[in-house]
Amino acid sequence: MTNTIIQLATRLIYRNRWMSLREDKVRFPGGHEGIYTVVDKPDFAVIIPVHDDGRLQLVQQYRYSVGGRYWELPQGSWEDAAVVEAEALARGELEEETGYRARTIEHLGATFAAYGFVNQRGHIYLAQGLVPGELKREVTEEDMITASFTMDEVLAMIRSGEIMDSITIGALGYWKLLADK
Repeated sequence: MTNTIIQLATRLIYRNRWMSLREDKVRFPGGHEGIYTVVDKPDFAVIIPVHDDGRLQLVQQYRYSVGGRYWELPQGSWEDAAVVEAEALARGELEEETGYRARTIEHLGATFAAYGFVNQRGHIYLAQGLVPGELKREVTEEDMITASFTMDEVLAMIRSGEIMDSITIGALGYWKLLADK
């Protein structure tokens, strides 16, 4: 028995500027055939912005898909760019969403957003030496606010449900794991 799922055919179901949805006819390792639906999305960057005093800069916005406002780390992708270098994306998203630029930025690693159905990879960056820049928010981010919090406050926000974004929680956990090496 093989450990891979083999694609037999594919068809595009839907496409817009931000994503596409396809349905693949596949053969599973046991030999039976079925379908697998995949969301194709461009890679993204999630940024952990740390001020010199240790405070983290977060953003809050209304998330239509879940009907609520939540705090999260700055993050995003550039859907209109054919090829984007991950560090340039991270620097751009940081300034766009928070109004800060980073003197230093370090790639910590990468993770998949939800690899059970979407192929989007997230690049985790640690941004330090924050200096004021210029807000450059997109039209869809007009309601976004930004504020800084201590790590204890951020952890309390996770416990209370003010932060429910799995990318944010995962990136902070990844950073903590690396720091504890």
